[in-house]
This record gives sequence, C-alpha cells and structure tokens, in this order.
Amino acid sequence: MTSISDVIFYILVFFSVYVQVFFFVTFFENRKKIVTRKRNEKIKLSFYPKVTITVPCWNEEKTVYKTVRSLLDLNYPQDRIQIFLVDDGSTDGTWNVINKFSGYPNIKVFYKKNGGKYTALNLGLENLETDFFGCLDADSVTDPESLVRIMGYFEKNPSIMAVAPSVIVHNPKNFIQYAQKAEYNMGVYLKKMLGFLGAINVTPGPLTIFRKRVFDELGPYRHGHNTEDMEIAYRMQKNRYKIEHCNDAYVYTNTPPTIGKLYRQRVRWIYGFINNTIDYRDVLFRKKYGNFATFTLPMGIISIFSVSYLFGQIIYNLGNFLYSKIIVLNTIGFYFSIKSLYFDTFFINTRSFMFLVFVIYFLVIFAIIFGRKMTEEKTLFSLNMLYFFPVFSIIAPFWLIKGVYNTILSKKPTWR
Repeated sequence: MTSISDVIFYILVFFSVYVQVFFFVTFFENRKKIVTRKRNEKIKLSFYPKVTITVPCWNEEKTVYKTVRSLLDLNYPQDRIQIFLVDDGSTDGTWNVINKFSGYPNIKVFYKKNGGKYTALNLGLENLETDFFGCLDADSVTDPESLVRIMGYFEKNPSIMAVAPSVIVHNPKNFIQYAQKAEYNMGVYLKKMLGFLGAINVTPGPLTIFRKRVFDELGPYRHGHNTEDMEIAYRMQKNRYKIEHCNDAYVYTNTPPTIGKLYRQRVRWIYGFINNTIDYRDVLFRKKYGNFATFTLPMGIISIFSVSYLFGQIIYNLGNFLYSKIIVLNTIGFYFSIKSLYFDTFFINTRSFMFLVFVIYFLVIFAIIFGRKMTEEKTLFSLNMLYFFPVFSIIAPFWLIKGVYNTILSKKPTWR
C-alpha cells in the first residue's frame, strides 16, 4: 500500500520534471528568436537616448573603481550617459575612490547617511533628468557592448518597460565560485525562457535599464525585504508592464567566495522571494497577470516546499538508519562483514523513479550548457559544471529552510 509520504514524494518529483520540461519546450518553440552576438560585435542605433546609471556604494572601495571605469568604457556616446555615484554611508575608503571621478562632466557624486540600497537608488531618481534609468552594483563591471544592446530592445519595441542583462560570474577562483558560475549560466537560460513567457520576477541590480515612466507611474524603489530589484519586478508584473531579457548584454559580477557568505546571500534572496510573494499574493493564479502569476510564483513556492520536504525526509530516514544501527550495536556488539556492503538494485524502482531523476538531471545539465553557450560561446561540457551539484544539493536546503524560518519568526536576514 502506498503511503502518504510516497504520494507527496511523487507529486513533488512530477512538478520538478514538469518545470524542466516546460522550460525545454519553451526553448524549442523560441530558439530561433535567440540572438547571441559575439563579444566584440558592434551594433548601431538609429537614435541614442540619454540614460542615467546610478551606482549605489556601501563599503565597496576595492571594487567600485573598476565598476565606474567599465561605465566610462561603454560603446555608447558618453554625452548620452549620466552616471550617479552614491556613497550610502560607507565606513571604508569608498568616498575617496568615487570622489576621484567628480571632475568628469557626466559624473555626479553624492554622499548620504546609510539607509540601504533602495534609498541610494531613490536619490538617483530624485535627480533624474533622462528618459531611461538603470543601476549598476558596485561589485560588477559591464561589457562595452552591453548598454547599446539593451537599448536596442527599447528601440524595437516601445511597449518594453525594462530590459535585464545576462549576469555572469567574474573570475571564479574556487569550487564555490565555479558552482555559482554554472548556476549563473543556467540562470541566463532560465531568464531568457521567462522573458519569452512574460514571467520575469527579478530585474537584477547589475545594469537592468528601465523607462523613466515606470517610476513616474509606479513610484520609487521600496525596501522590498532587502530585495528591491525583485519587488520592483513584482510591481511591474502586477501592472502588466513588459520586462525583457537581453541575453547577450553581459555584466560580470563578483560572487561570494565562501560557503558562509554564499549562505547569507541566499538566505536574503529566499527571504525576499517568500515575503515579496506574500506581499503580492493577490496576483497568484490569476490569469490576467499571465505566466508570472500562474507559473513563476507557484513553481517558486513549490520548489521551496519540495526541497524542504525532501531534505526533511532524508534527515528523518538517516536518523532512523542510525538509530537502528545503534540498537544492533547495543544488542550484538560491533560486527563487520564485506557482505553487509552488498547492494541489491531490486529495492529501487528503476522503471519510474530513476528514469524521472535522469530526466531532471539531463534537463538541468542542458540548461547549464546552453546558458554557457549564450554567455561564453562554448557548447562543450566543462568539468567545472560538476561543482554545481554537490554545492547546491547539500547547502541549498539549509538556506531555503532558514529563509522559511526567518519568515515565520519575522526575523530579517543581514545584507552580508
């Protein structure tokens, strides 16, 4: 007789397969629409709109110089770019670094009391004089062709209200960062598919560009549970503003180099997803809000529940196993035989479970490889991709559960 836990397990496996297959089908339906130009391939616009890019800084003295230099090196008329450098109450030498750029005609430098990233962005909005606005995190650098490619989307379609770039891991140095590199490559693929579905739920800090109209009509950035880039995307989706993804506009970002820093970052992200979804729960499953409400948010919720449930089952089963071994040890003492290591495949349902697991892993690897093709112009499998599976299989359940725990207790996670 099938137990309730088995039923729940197979339902969750079904949803996991469904999500990956859904993305796979979306890819094949839209693959001819994916344009990936070479890194140095230049394009020209019929008109170059003025764009303001705000760089919010908090204790970024080691990275912000390269960030600003990358903006000055953009293949875009510099007299059409306004750069705001906002020191959000840093306690290191950030102010001294950004103040070196104060003499540039298209750069303005601001200092304010620490209030959080969203307040630094809003300071930029208060001084905005252009029709387009964007942000570039102070730990990221842009590819020279990124902005012109993003602006090309606005030129082709006046209904587009925001365009997000492809965010790539910059110069990974250890297995934690290589795992994130594979994840970010997969994220490029998934973001493009969500763009086709009209279901993007995050407009990332590294160089997403908005029409000024978005903020004129919807208001400035909000705290958004320390995920203001997610909250503004939710708000745009609720008001049915079109968000696109430019897959060959590359932005390189520094990622957490240690498990501890990665854990804190992801707890914040998961907490932000859960609480922004709670804030916008009135859009869930309502068809008028499109795939954002009927696919992206529900699948995100199911993913969190699935990982938490399966992780709990693993811990429970491991506990039962260890308990039974302790009982045996107390009863007959220590005994070891090579026969005890024998494994009988009879106890695995290879006709269903193993097949489904194979399908999931195949589609995940496909997503990573195709994302790598879009970002690195390489289609071959890389051994570095293998870091993704142990890191995110073992550690991810902990930050998912912590995000749920913090939500239940209304405990806000730290920024770093």
